[in-house]
Amino acid sequence: MWKGVAAVGLLVVSNAFMTLAWYGHIAFKSKLERFGLLAIVLLSWCIALFEYCFQVPANRIGSSQFGGPFSLWELKVIQEVVSLSVFTVFTLLFMRSDTLRWNHLVGFFCLILAVYFIFRK
Repeated sequence: MWKGVAAVGLLVVSNAFMTLAWYGHIAFKSKLERFGLLAIVLLSWCIALFEYCFQVPANRIGSSQFGGPFSLWELKVIQEVVSLSVFTVFTLLFMRSDTLRWNHLVGFFCLILAVYFIFRK
């Protein structure tokens, strides 16, 4: 069980870096607008390196091919749910212009259904 918890925990950390790398330049526009696109891309790549430092171990620890509890299908669906969860928190905290609406919640419910069906034996 600890491998499953460790894998999900590493995915959360990985996705925090991923979200920052992908959307941080939008959230922190006022602090970064003096930099050109190339500088922003390079900064995002540097942040994304940390994403991979957590993502790859998460997948290895969690994969049933390495003694973990999850199939590749299960790992992918977990990754997507974690990704959208981290993105939601990031958006609510840093992107004041975007609001969480009912259709987003319905989409999240569909993801929960996806988890249910993927994990169904």
